[in-house]
Amino acid sequence: MSQKLLFIFNPHSGKGQIKNNLVEIIDTMVKADFEVTVYTTQAQGDAIQKVAAEAANYDRIVCSGGDGTLDEVMTGLIQSGQDVPIGYIPAGSTNDFANSLGIPKDMVKSAAVAVGDHPFPCDIGDFNEDTFVYVAAFGLFTEVSYKTSQQMKNIFGHVAYIMEGAKCLHDIPSYNMQVEYDGNVFQDEFIYGMVTNSISVGGFKGMTGNDVKLDDGVFEVTMIKKPRNPIELNEILACLANMIDDTDLIYSFKTNQVRITAKENVAWTLDGEFGGEHEEVLIQNLHQRVTILC
Repeated sequence: MSQKLLFIFNPHSGKGQIKNNLVEIIDTMVKADFEVTVYTTQAQGDAIQKVAAEAANYDRIVCSGGDGTLDEVMTGLIQSGQDVPIGYIPAGSTNDFANSLGIPKDMVKSAAVAVGDHPFPCDIGDFNEDTFVYVAAFGLFTEVSYKTSQQMKNIFGHVAYIMEGAKCLHDIPSYNMQVEYDGNVFQDEFIYGMVTNSISVGGFKGMTGNDVKLDDGVFEVTMIKKPRNPIELNEILACLANMIDDTDLIYSFKTNQVRITAKENVAWTLDGEFGGEHEEVLIQNLHQRVTILC
């Protein structure tokens, strides 16, 4: 007896390349003995509502799009209270999470993985009771991901993020923050921070440190202090370029929960999409909360 599969895709992600692969993708699903229901997202937040309402009706949910589409599907799944395995066919401009999971870039090959039988219980994040898949971030370069046009993302991929971010370097905003984790408390002025569960961020491998596991119950946290002069700025950029944390200007640690409090509202991004402005955030690791095929 066929199992039921909900296939959700964003037709605008990446270069809209899914349109060239759609028949083969659906054929792959049918050949794996799934009864397929296809749904194209119509607007931002659409996938959240669809999955939250209908997850209980399906044996598997497969989504295709960028990391933002995957984020919406995961959020909807958490809201539904169900534990339906998720398949992911990456079609965005960077696809950090798919890279971390070793999911093929070829869409037909990743469709075969999505309907396969290699489940991976994966950690995701709770952010003030919202959900993120692999990164919550604030500060320098984070506004870039939702200010950069889709067309520019399509043409330049992750280079677009750097190009847009470089325009802001002359006027770096900073935030006075208190950070609490595992009994530790420190306070400083930061230009950037990220809480991650990914081997790569923004298309760059190694940004989150060594020995990153996606199912170990902890996040990798990176906080970058405000440079006081061009020498310190160059020191930070050199460390980021070489993916080596050998400066006192960067805090990095692992934890399953971190509370970050600012003296003003700070804009955050969740998986590259706008996550609202917050004065205080509590970020918790939901250990092996979702099952992804990889």
